Amino acid sequence: MADKKHPDNDAAGVPDDGTAAAGGPAETAAAAASAADGDAAASADGIEEDELTVQDILDAAEREAAEPTSEHLADLKRVTAEYANYRRRTEANRAIEKERVTGDIVKVLIPVLDDIYRAEKHGDLVPDSAFATIAAKLRASVERLGLTSFGTVGEPFDPNMHEAIFQQPSAAVDTETVGDVAETGYYLGSTLLRAAKVVVQVPSDG
Repeated sequence: MADKKHPDNDAAGVPDDGTAAAGGPAETAAAAASAADGDAAASADGIEEDELTVQDILDAAEREAAEPTSEHLADLKRVTAEYANYRRRTEANRAIEKERVTGDIVKVLIPVLDDIYRAEKHGDLVPDSAFATIAAKLRASVERLGLTSFGTVGEPFDPNMHEAIFQQPSAAVDTETVGDVAETGYYLGSTLLRAAKVVVQVPSDG
């Protein structure tokens, strides 16, 4: 007796064993999705490679150097100003330190200068003598270091520069005046190393 056919299966085009035919809708959809994912990954890889190329980075750096942004210009101005301030502070500190060291050296020589001054005041510094020659060289040397002396008879008395050790009334002066110098004063540059000790003549009523 002949087998009966299954009209439903024949109509749907499905084999008698119940499996889906090759190239059916489910397999076609999965293959399409897989292909789309592969294309997307390849496209993403291409974009990433383009963004990270060394040439692109170099080109961006050249463009930034040729046309810097306002933010980078502000940073450059700030760094330039800070460097200028640093240089000024360094130069000022260097000058202060140099003057301090020079002052320490000169202070050691001040007692010798005092002896020379007293010898000259009492007539012991004979012109053209060996002692006078040495004294002149020493004075010239300390002057080159920036040392200047002050405190001479007849100059106005200044309490910022002079130390009064005695007051002497005098009808010959109208204002307080240095009448005698007991110890010469010294400046090193603008720094007062020692005030001059002086006798002050003050105006007298009679």
